[in-house]
Amino acid sequence: MDLKTASALRRLRLVSAPEAVSFLVLLLCSVLKRTTDFNGVPVMGAVHGVLFVLYVVFWADAWNRTRWSFGTAALYFVLSVLPTGGFFAERKLRRESENAVIAARARQEGTVNA
Repeated sequence: MDLKTASALRRLRLVSAPEAVSFLVLLLCSVLKRTTDFNGVPVMGAVHGVLFVLYVVFWADAWNRTRWSFGTAALYFVLSVLPTGGFFAERKLRRESENAVIAARARQEGTVNA
């Protein structure tokens, strides 16, 4: 895995958890708006909107660089629209990047030892 691909995965991983948290807080604000006088929806809506747009941009970049299958790319996109999906995406992306680093090191050691 080259540096740009690793960076694309890292960016997507780093924005996935905050995007999930903002979605959950937005849902909470929506409930509070209807049950109390508190209205945090405009602020949290904007925050979540920015994080979601970042997620989609980083997702498209990662898909382009990693050459994921359509199914894998669709899975990461669907996880972005589920309330807790970003947490699962972050975990899966961390595993994927760790496996890619291990594979790259193994290839590098194989060429050094050869």
